[in-house]
Amino acid sequence: QVQLVESGGGLVQPGGSLRLSCAVSGIIFSTYTMGWYRQAPGKQRELVATITNGGNINYADSVKGRFTISRDNPKNTLSLQMNSLKPDDTAVYYCRLIRPSRPDYWGQGTQVTVSS
Repeated sequence: QVQLVESGGGLVQPGGSLRLSCAVSGIIFSTYTMGWYRQAPGKQRELVATITNGGNINYADSVKGRFTISRDNPKNTLSLQMNSLKPDDTAVYYCRLIRPSRPDYWGQGTQVTVSS
């Protein structure tokens, strides 16, 4: 079956960095657009960044210039490099495999906490 497993979350001080990874199995990863989303307590889940199978990238305004999304198709891995982290970046981060006209797949999420 299809599995998306995130890793790399944790506690970091403001201004610090983290790198999230999403390992995908059970599906032809290279075919699909992938994305990172996040959900803070009491808020709706929101887009962080997406990357198409052709490498086109889109970022939320709130993370532009600080976060970098990338994919390694041979390794079936999606990554998110997060720099200059702020307390407002605190959330559970999810990876998503986007399938047009069919249900998407989501990972279980990884907690990122930015606090001094």
